Order: sequence, then structure tokens, then C-alpha cells
Amino acid sequence: MPYDPSAFPPFAVTVDLVVLTVRRHALCALAVRRGEPPFQGRWALPGGFVRADEDLAQAAARELAEETGLRVHDPAVPAQDNGAHLEQLATYGDPGRDPRMRVVSVAHLALAPDLPAPRAGGDASNARWAPVGELLQQGGYGRDGEAAAPLAFDHAQILSDGVERARSKIEYSSLATAFCPPEFTVGELRRVYEAVWGVALDPRNFHRKVTGTPGFLVPTGGTTTRQGGRPAQLFRAGGATLLNPPMLRPEV
Repeated sequence: MPYDPSAFPPFAVTVDLVVLTVRRHALCALAVRRGEPPFQGRWALPGGFVRADEDLAQAAARELAEETGLRVHDPAVPAQDNGAHLEQLATYGDPGRDPRMRVVSVAHLALAPDLPAPRAGGDASNARWAPVGELLQQGGYGRDGEAAAPLAFDHAQILSDGVERARSKIEYSSLATAFCPPEFTVGELRRVYEAVWGVALDPRNFHRKVTGTPGFLVPTGGTTTRQGGRPAQLFRAGGATLLNPPMLRPEV
């Protein structure tokens, strides 16, 4: 029998973005309030439909730029200001995940240093950074006196998966530096680990581990007093992508 594409039901493909940053020493995610049905008025992750002329990576990069103004950081070149780490997270295809039609979503994880207030775009009526603990609390998320409600679609599961990916990946890779500016102190890097893991770390042990891990950090030769106190040495990310030994997450 010849292949007949009309024998198969059509479906759409979207990209959803788990955009994480550290603000005020807390791990935060970008959330948008939906301005149109379905789930109008509910908070959700940013994202949108993949266009006919773009692949998944292009769609994710476009949505990231539209929602945050960020461009994707190319790991092959030195760190850039206003750049973000972007990687594919997982695919979600439950038949009932979108009431409009059959929609398969390819979620992406984006990480960037402390970011300014976001701007709403597309069909979003509002956008904000929110602590991931608030977005994922059992009763749902609400702000400014509004009724709490779960995130739209299956975005709570997608966000939870993205947070766990970040928490586990900074154990064995240099991904934590994606939350830092191009030059940073060991104290600033430690606060990233503390925010992502939700734990307090011993400053001396942390300093010894990160500076003793080959290829993790490279001294820039400069210092800063932006954290107050005595001048602190500045570092940049080294060439290592995998950490040996790994930075194991403390038991909580």
C-alpha cells in the first residue's frame, strides 16, 4: 500500500521555555499570564508554536528573544553579555495536554545571569520572575491577592523537570557559571549553588573545591568590592565542561 499522509491526524508542535535565573539569592523562573484562551488569566511558561520554516532550536531561540530579549550564548566563543545557555529538556505529548488540538511540546531549559524585569509578548498579558518554590507550591500560584491556580497546561511538570535538570547538572558540569556574569567571585558562584540547591554551603570548603577542580575557574587577575568588604578575586569560567571531581549536592 502506498503511503497516505492523510491517513494520520495532523498535530502541532510547540516549544516551551523553562527560563531560570537567580534574583535576590533565589532561583526564579519566567512566568507569563495568558491573555487568551485556553487557560486565559492563568500563569504559564513562555513559549509558542513552531513555525513552518524553522527547526526546534530556532523556534526556542526566537521565543527566548521575544520573551526576554536574550540571545543564545554560543559555547564555542567567550562568554557574552546578555547571552543565555539554552538546551533541549524533554518532549511532552499527552493527547489531552492542550484542549485546542493535539499538541506536542519540546521543552527547552534556558539559564542566564540576574536578568531585568521581563516584558510580556505574544498572547501574554503580563510577565514576571517568580521563585520556583512559589510557582510549584501545591495550591497553585497567584500574586497580589489573586486566587491561586495551577500553572496552565502541564507546565508545572515541565518546570519541575527543568529545575531538577539544573540542580543535577551543576553537580557534574560547569553549568552553574551560566548563572554568573562573565567575571564573578567565588562567593557569587557559591550563592548560585545555594539558590539552585536550596541549601547553605560552607564558604571555605566551597572555595577549596571550586578552585581545586581542574579547568573549572580561571583567575582574571582582577578584584572587586561589589559585594562589600575586602576586595575579592575575580574568575571566569574555564574550559572544563565536566567536573572531576563533581560538586555533590548535600543531603537535605
